[in-house]
Amino acid sequence: QVQLVESGGGLVQPGGSLRLSCAASGFWFSIYAMGWYRQAPGKQRELVATITGSSTTTYTDSVKGRFTISRDNAKNTVYLQMNSLKPEDTAVYYCANIARDYWGQGTHVTVSS
Repeated sequence: QVQLVESGGGLVQPGGSLRLSCAASGFWFSIYAMGWYRQAPGKQRELVATITGSSTTTYTDSVKGRFTISRDNAKNTVYLQMNSLKPEDTAVYYCANIARDYWGQGTHVTVSS
C-alpha cells in the first residue's frame, strides 16, 4: 500500500524557518523523482521543488535561494527546508511521487506575525 505522510508544518513568523518531511512507503522510493507542491487558499496547486533519485533538484523561481529539497533514500524520506519564510508562502504543502501520481495528505504552513 502506497503512503506518503507529510509532517513539519505549522505557524511561523515572517523570516522564520520550517522543515517539512515526507515519509514514503509502498514503492521503490530511491528510483523515483519526488516533488513538493503547495496550494494557497483560492489558488491553483503549484510545483515548488523537485528532486530526482540521484538528487538533481529544481525550484520554482519564487523559492530559489530560500528553500532546499533533499532526500534520504535509506529512510525513504524527502525533505523541504524552508528559510526566510514570507506570508505568501502560506499554503498546504504536499509531497508527491511525480511519475506515479501518488500524493500525501498535505501539511499546513502559515506564515504570519
